[in-house]
Amino acid sequence: MLVSLRYRHLRLVTHNLRLEVWHNYHLNYRLQPCNQEYWHVDKRIRLAFFQHNLGVKRVLLNGLNLKKQVIDLLLVTFCLFLDVKNTKMNKADKVSFAINTLAELYPTIPIPLDHKDPYTLLIAVLLSAQSTDVRVNKITPKLFAKADNPTDMIKMSVEQIREIIKPVGLSPMKSKGIHGLSHILLNEHEGKVPQNFEALEALPAVGHKTASVVMAQAFGVPAFPVDTHIQRLMYRWGFSNGKSVVQTERDAKRLFPKEKWNDLHLQIIWYGREYCPARGWDLSRDIITKTIGRKSVLKKFDC
Repeated sequence: MLVSLRYRHLRLVTHNLRLEVWHNYHLNYRLQPCNQEYWHVDKRIRLAFFQHNLGVKRVLLNGLNLKKQVIDLLLVTFCLFLDVKNTKMNKADKVSFAINTLAELYPTIPIPLDHKDPYTLLIAVLLSAQSTDVRVNKITPKLFAKADNPTDMIKMSVEQIREIIKPVGLSPMKSKGIHGLSHILLNEHEGKVPQNFEALEALPAVGHKTASVVMAQAFGVPAFPVDTHIQRLMYRWGFSNGKSVVQTERDAKRLFPKEKWNDLHLQIIWYGREYCPARGWDLSRDIITKTIGRKSVLKKFDC
């Protein structure tokens, strides 16, 4: 059961079901039916129902060895059933809830763009502008088979690069950028990708978001790149006003601990794709927005 981290004990009574939850601040719960018998449920198993009319107890879910997808579905169903809302959670509670839920859902975090070093990551991120990671990951093997370093890349013409990367879109601008930045890396940085924002953002076709991704994912420097998923979720969760990516990045860095930035920006992206997409959004599957979401967003679903 996902509850505000502020409350150590929560009792919920609805019809003939009673659930008492003690929170020990590590997302472990102890569930107690009316007859004082106890079930211990670890952090992967976050819900159980007890039917106690006529003295009958029935555990509808005890959580043993259930697949993650099943647990997520039942967890969402449980929260909807009990109509758990965000009225008693302050901003710090909501931030903690989002961080903890994301950590549980994505304990290991894959990097969306395929690459083998800072240079191939830089090129892949550049190509992903106004495109999709799936499309980029189909094209980069073809490009990197011909040139996966600045020296080989400048041996190709801009037109040759453009022909390969056409499917990702914006190929005229991106091909010139790839060719141009490869020259600069060789002439000014000994063929290596620089490890600072100023030098990265000075490269052709490299903006702040691209530089942030490279700094975070290639060099481990804390950064918070904001893409469309993060922009959307930060607004839906009430963490930012959605007016600009600059404001969203500023709010994310203010709300989230710096040491978690690199993980969180990826976790939010994966969560946005899986549970909180721009189209075909099913709030019943989106436990974070359902629990902490902006009131104006939830109102559309009569929540």
